[in-house]
Amino acid sequence: MTQAAEGLPRRPFTIADVERMVEIGVIGRDERFELIGGEIVPMSPKGIRHERLKQWLATWLYTNLTPDYQVIPETTFRLSDDTYLQPDFIVYGKDTDLADLRGDTCLLAIEIADSSLAYDLGHKPAIYAGFGVREMWVIDVRSLQTHVHRDPTPTGYRTVFQRSPEDRLTALAIPGHVLMLAGYA
Repeated sequence: MTQAAEGLPRRPFTIADVERMVEIGVIGRDERFELIGGEIVPMSPKGIRHERLKQWLATWLYTNLTPDYQVIPETTFRLSDDTYLQPDFIVYGKDTDLADLRGDTCLLAIEIADSSLAYDLGHKPAIYAGFGVREMWVIDVRSLQTHVHRDPTPTGYRTVFQRSPEDRLTALAIPGHVLMLAGYA
């Protein structure tokens, strides 16, 4: 990565541009990045702590959510022609087709953060909120604290608070489903 052109105009990419670059081999199929406002943003590699918590959380989500909800892990969450993110989990209603998944049809986005904690708490909530994602959780893999973001506005979330592993977590749009990270061993 270079920052030599800082302050100069950049050529924005679209999702179609990125898909084509992967197709012809300019970008490797296994490279991890997100596209934010037309800029390719590399993602941190996932460590074992991240993967263990993700595995535990996947089991909990698939076991405990009722058939009213669908869960997809690590999807390319297309928010516009020039922006996609790759959250650890997206929860959405059973009546929403995956092809129609957008910010306003996403009930909950979950990011598990280890080395990416500052980024996941800094810039990412504004992106999710700007596209109308109702609720976003950032789970700190080290402390198991969950940073809950609710009430999206075009510039960020109005309501942000933290929950400890012993606290009961319930997404507003997914009532009756309580997660406690204290159960993670």
